[in-house]
Amino acid sequence: MGDIRAEVLDLLSNGRRASESGPLSMQRHSHSLLIRRVSTAVVAGFAFLVPISICRALPSFARQMNMQCIACHTSFPALTDLGRQFKLSGYTMSADQTDLPPIAVMLQPSFTRTQTGQQGGAAPGFGSNNDYAMSQVSVFYAGRLFGPYASKWLGADSSSVLNKFGIFSQTTYNGVSKTWSWDNTEVRFADIGSIAGHAATYGIYLNNNPTLQDPWNGTPAWSFPYSGSKLAPTPAAAPMIDGALAGQVGGAGAYCMVDNSFYVDVAGYRTLGARYQRGLGVNPSGETQITGLAPYVRIAYTRPIGDATWEVGAFGLDAGTYPGRDPSAGKDRVADCGIDSQIQKAIGENDIAAYVTAIHERDRWNASRPLGNATNASDSLTEYKATVDWLWDKTCGLAAQYFSKSGTRDALAYSSSRTGSPNSDGYVLQASYLPLNKGTGPAFWPRSNIKFSLQYVIYNRFDGSKTNIDGAGRNAKDNNTLYGEAWIVF
Repeated sequence: MGDIRAEVLDLLSNGRRASESGPLSMQRHSHSLLIRRVSTAVVAGFAFLVPISICRALPSFARQMNMQCIACHTSFPALTDLGRQFKLSGYTMSADQTDLPPIAVMLQPSFTRTQTGQQGGAAPGFGSNNDYAMSQVSVFYAGRLFGPYASKWLGADSSSVLNKFGIFSQTTYNGVSKTWSWDNTEVRFADIGSIAGHAATYGIYLNNNPTLQDPWNGTPAWSFPYSGSKLAPTPAAAPMIDGALAGQVGGAGAYCMVDNSFYVDVAGYRTLGARYQRGLGVNPSGETQITGLAPYVRIAYTRPIGDATWEVGAFGLDAGTYPGRDPSAGKDRVADCGIDSQIQKAIGENDIAAYVTAIHERDRWNASRPLGNATNASDSLTEYKATVDWLWDKTCGLAAQYFSKSGTRDALAYSSSRTGSPNSDGYVLQASYLPLNKGTGPAFWPRSNIKFSLQYVIYNRFDGSKTNIDGAGRNAKDNNTLYGEAWIVF
């Protein structure tokens, strides 16, 4: 597998060298008008593409690359070096050996057991404990935007430009809420070139979730645990950048990776209109609305250390917001700043990785306090995660994470916390088995995969408390959760 990765990375390097040559520069000049026209069409058509369609490990990507999933993933969806290159390329790298459309399907049947049952049921239609569910069904259109058909439809010259557009589009059925909605969705244009003699991969994108575009597994959209129970209690607090905006916003940005070492990403996000969200299956009632444009910035540095790959970076989002979409009292200010680092190493057929992420949020409740949504004039919240993930023989995985959330006590801001405190911490332990990870799946739909996992979440504190309050309510450990899942992609 190392030879395959080296081969592809060498092709990328050759492509970069070619990008500095005269003939390619002339081609780019001749294609500039077509690029502008297609870019405009993609931007204008984005709103229509996404309703009919997280970066997950997808068979459509594996078929496009004519490679096994383990070329781009360790324990999927965690990315390898080649997986990160594929994402930076805008999902457009291809072996041109398939005529299948870039379509994939994902199923996630699951079982949830909490240490103590939940009075009244875990969710409408479910019991108090020991619940089975089809947690999620997703349909993807993901890969080259025009699939393998651009050259067949428009010829080689046009396809050389059109095949630089990629898409990751997901529509999901939530088996707990019994609803369909759009999920993580992104359209990109990516290319290679040079900056002051340094090789560069660059692109522009539209997406609906800050950090969705990131090629590392330390930022929120793709951090461990990659899935979890929708039927178990979860802590009341999380930074806004950690999933609170997913599906509610639209953003545009640009990124550049220089010398496979320095990465910069700048974007702006804005909350989508309530009517548009409802059309996409999202309920906007009570959500925090970004007013104006919220800037997002990401920088990272990566380098090899022996046979390992190391990355360190920072990211942040700053937003003016209307609480509950109510502009009557002015706006709040929410600023999230995060740092992350990861190290990843392949040892023969085994992979080991470690990830660390910390996010600090500062909230200024200029509107929420007058509206009775916050007790304090300002609050702060810090989230920390440290994870170790090991995959043996590309087939059997073990992972462990310590997580913590700590911040200012605020009975109104954290109204779902019995103590008014956001403080929670504990561990996530997970064992996985991937029987098809080194294979190709069934002949009629190749590159399919499946991941069986058993996850146990242990709480030391839950919403500020270790024990119940005044003899009532749940202990932190009552929320300990055993979660079994089959993650099936084909």
